[in-house]
Amino acid sequence: MTLSILAFDEKTGAYGGAATTGSLCVGGWVLRGDAESGLSASQGSLPSTMWGTDVLTLMRGGMNAAEAVAKITSTDEGRAERQLAALDPLGSTGHFTGANSIPVADARIATHVVVSGNLLASAKVLEACLDRFLTDGGSLDTRLLNALDAASRAGGDSRGLLSAALLVVSRAQPPMTLRVDHSETPLTDLRALHSRATSGLYGDWVRHVPTLDDPQRSAPFTATRDPVTPQ
Repeated sequence: MTLSILAFDEKTGAYGGAATTGSLCVGGWVLRGDAESGLSASQGSLPSTMWGTDVLTLMRGGMNAAEAVAKITSTDEGRAERQLAALDPLGSTGHFTGANSIPVADARIATHVVVSGNLLASAKVLEACLDRFLTDGGSLDTRLLNALDAASRAGGDSRGLLSAALLVVSRAQPPMTLRVDHSETPLTDLRALHSRATSGLYGDWVRHVPTLDDPQRSAPFTATRDPVTPQ
């Protein structure tokens, strides 16, 4: 199974994606994006990393997500083996599922969010992921983590999960790129990594580095405690 979710948060202007799979390195294979292009999730039995980057180029040039997905997928003779989802800088979505995608393979959309997957236990996995994201009241990153957990509880992958990833980009904050490339408990480990990345010394330091909206930010930062050992 590969399951991904891409979403835009109108309140903060942030874009976020999360993915998990029963294979290795889902973050490196599936998720791409930045705050000026949007996000993509390229997956499937024979995923194309070129799809993921090429659709971002089109969206950065002004093409909406649905048009960009259609253009990228229509010219690839191997498209039947692949799946693609995209979220453009305005928050609209597009998706494609190749005819040979391993069942259950499909996508679900709502305003500013698209969930897609293949080799799922059932369509309920997609629906649980989307429903949890839409009803959760937390921050974008925690909503994405909770959505992956809900999908897993709805059946997930009978093979089990081996990797998981989270990507959050924004003009106002530096990118958050978190990956668990191989683990027997990737969702648990991803949540633990997220906790470390958003708290303590590291969380404090991140608030001092440059962003798209403040590219020359350089407020001095002084480490006052061990980044690993609680004080």
